[in-house]
Amino acid sequence: MTDWLVRHFIQDADNTSDHLVRARYGQFAGVVGIVCNVLLCLAKGGIGLLAGSVSIVADAVNNLSDAASNIVSLMGFKLASRPADPEHPYGHGRYEYLAGLVVAALVLAIGINLVGSSVEKILHPTPVEFNGTLVAILLLSIVVKLWMAAFNRTIGRRIDSETLQATAVDSRNDVISTAAVLASAVISHVAGIQLDGFMGAAVGVFIVVSGIGLLRATVNPLLGQAPSPELVEHIRTKIMSYPGVLGTHDLMVHDYGPGRQFASAHVEMPVEADPMESHDLIDNIEQDFKENDGLIVTLHYDPIVTDDPAVTDMRNWIDQAVKIIDPRITIHDLRTVPGPTHTNVIFDCVRPADLALSEEQLRRRVKQIVADHYPRTVVKVTIDDSYVSSAQ
Repeated sequence: MTDWLVRHFIQDADNTSDHLVRARYGQFAGVVGIVCNVLLCLAKGGIGLLAGSVSIVADAVNNLSDAASNIVSLMGFKLASRPADPEHPYGHGRYEYLAGLVVAALVLAIGINLVGSSVEKILHPTPVEFNGTLVAILLLSIVVKLWMAAFNRTIGRRIDSETLQATAVDSRNDVISTAAVLASAVISHVAGIQLDGFMGAAVGVFIVVSGIGLLRATVNPLLGQAPSPELVEHIRTKIMSYPGVLGTHDLMVHDYGPGRQFASAHVEMPVEADPMESHDLIDNIEQDFKENDGLIVTLHYDPIVTDDPAVTDMRNWIDQAVKIIDPRITIHDLRTVPGPTHTNVIFDCVRPADLALSEEQLRRRVKQIVADHYPRTVVKVTIDDSYVSSAQ
């Protein structure tokens, strides 16, 4: 059914790399969610009020919060699709993250309110009217939410949207909470035990927990989380696949919203090679990323001496020796300046973000390792902090 809806309501649906098409997917998913959740809220709210069930009313309010979330998501996709302008040269993609943050806050606030209402029902219980209409509406809700979970998961994967993936998880959670409410109503009717307040509280807690999870998921990209190890490894592998590339380092990835990532890195190439050919190769790598990954990459050319065996051996030895401190540590841009009494050895050392040693402590350790092995040297080390996750 999802494919049928996509074919009939989304223009140029196969071109998911296009920002406008992606926005159409997100807005369509938002409209579908609003319609379904409003109808479920009205149905469950009405039957819950008639039956005097706080847990069913709580479940209805949860659907209303979902509809509000869908409205925010729809607005987020709409705003995120706006083109870049002089004030926002990298586009407006982060609106989608902001929409997710608002959704998470709404879910969290409603969950807290439902817990309070349910505690009141526990302290002052009242009987719940049980009938076939109540069961039918709750069963219908479970079926609709199962479909919505599958719908949002399919669309979310198709356009690589964390917002819609989170919406799918929220719909799955609604299935669990509605099933719990139905079980409570049946048990209360059969056994005569008033579980309505307790189940309403459980649903409220469940919503709070989901809200906290959504809050964490949406705050991280806004704070500038590190790129995934998979993306880091993909970028490094593609750069290293080109002939003439000796190494790459200082990779930085900036996220301005889904499908709007920019990266920069240094590329080591032989200093003996024709600089025009090296420049042309770097241009080709950048174009490769733009055309095949939708990623804007800026590469910096680092010339490396390769025809001096002594320098090459020193570089290789130091690169392995510093891994005694931590296997993730690497060095780059090593060069030497020989003199009559000593040789200056100059290089950069990449420090993992979670390394226990401070920048100065690492510098001292590295300098000592090199000086012990090469006594007639003066070591000058620049410590670079890593801005990416280490690919395992």
